[in-house]
Amino acid sequence: MSQSFLPLSYALTRLFTRLAAAGLLSGAVLSASAAVINISLDDDPGKLDPTQSSMITERIVYQSIFDKLVDLDESGKIVPMLAQRWTISDDQKTYTLYLQKGVKFQDGTPFNAKAVEFNLLRGQEKASLRRNELKYIKQITVIDDSTVKLELTAPFAPFMSILTDRAGMMSSPDAVKKYGDDYVNNPVGTGPFIYKGRLKGATITLEKNPHYWQAGLPKVDGVTYKIMNDVNVAFNNLRSGQVDITNRFPYKEITNIDAGAKYTVINKPSLGFRGFYLNTSKPPFDKKEVREAVDILIDRNAIAKVVYNGAVAAAHSPFSKAQFAHGDADAPPKVDLARAKALLKAAGKEAGFSFRLTLPTTPYESQVGQMIQGMLRPAGISVTLEKAELATQIEAGKAGTHEALFVGWSGRPDPDQNVYDFTVTNGSLNYSKYGTKEVDDLLQQARLESNEAKRKVFYDQAMQILVKDVPYVFLNHDNVLFGISKSIKGFRLVPDGVIRTATLSK
Repeated sequence: MSQSFLPLSYALTRLFTRLAAAGLLSGAVLSASAAVINISLDDDPGKLDPTQSSMITERIVYQSIFDKLVDLDESGKIVPMLAQRWTISDDQKTYTLYLQKGVKFQDGTPFNAKAVEFNLLRGQEKASLRRNELKYIKQITVIDDSTVKLELTAPFAPFMSILTDRAGMMSSPDAVKKYGDDYVNNPVGTGPFIYKGRLKGATITLEKNPHYWQAGLPKVDGVTYKIMNDVNVAFNNLRSGQVDITNRFPYKEITNIDAGAKYTVINKPSLGFRGFYLNTSKPPFDKKEVREAVDILIDRNAIAKVVYNGAVAAAHSPFSKAQFAHGDADAPPKVDLARAKALLKAAGKEAGFSFRLTLPTTPYESQVGQMIQGMLRPAGISVTLEKAELATQIEAGKAGTHEALFVGWSGRPDPDQNVYDFTVTNGSLNYSKYGTKEVDDLLQQARLESNEAKRKVFYDQAMQILVKDVPYVFLNHDNVLFGISKSIKGFRLVPDGVIRTATLSK
């Protein structure tokens, strides 16, 4: 929205938008069009720059603005996108990408090998949140406009998978240079829709890219993302037709859909996990026995049934059934109060102890926290629940000021991205402050090995250690849970759980 609007006009526009989000205004007030797809998001995306992104809702918006070098299909297979094909050297260290020709960014800047080089180098910069994903690239060579060679310091099995997400998204070099730090508010990609503006906390508006390089796409004139933090408000808007897709769906409504409903629910296994970190760097969780005691007191199946109405899978590892690394370690342990008390006695905590569990602000996680309180109480463990926004939790995790931190992960196609940074010594997402050479070595070997069966052996061995050390208490694997209007056509469910809009129509 233009900053030149008068404050009163701005306030009225914001009021109308929020009323519409609550379902209190008709779609006509906001000039809703049959050629616009309306999608509700349960959290307001922060920075609209893939190098600065840390939120799942940002990833959803990015899919409309940015194309990637490669993508995923419905089976999770890596498929061409801006790179129409690629080759990998025998030593697994050199990747040659052959690019689509004639593609332009939405501002008219040509997409070519130089643009790929620019984006990958930008992704490696210190300020980029993609730097750890791209750190293995040691040399980028532009062969010609449509060919680029990437040389790695060592074999890195997840590399192509990483390029299916934010590290592989291409921004216009001219736009990045033009806007500088403000590029986060002025994103320009090669994608099917062009960013037109946002009303912070309310809407993000995109319009059709008339020069999109994929013939016949997109199929609608625009996409509007509506921010609706309350999943029940989003659900009411889906029922009334104010939104076409919701990125969350009320768990209690999954089994209440009647035959005449004008919507359906997508409820499929995802790649992610949910649970909480235990800070191993200070008491009481500096003792392994204490962490294991907490782990075996929690009834995951009860939580899945009571809180999530069965729309999750009870978990004990970062690897869901949707990943090749899934194994026996994912089977939750049986609740064992006697063993938990024995472990606490061995740790000198026979009389019990108390700790603070920091939770998201959502009602579902509050309910999970209350159930955990009840499950740990028989062993003399007292849990204080503390709510915090995600950004606050992440800062606490980085600083190590927390005791236990409830932060989940939306999941990535390659298992490396679900475990490495969470558990290796000094990993960027290792808020448990955990580290052992054995786990570090196993996960590094899995990165160097291209054969999936051999990689799984390394992950299985690492999990044998992690299920005993318990730096993170895994609770469940979320399902992809979208509400979607029956008027929507062309929806593709991809395992990464991110909504793609290019093929949608209604």
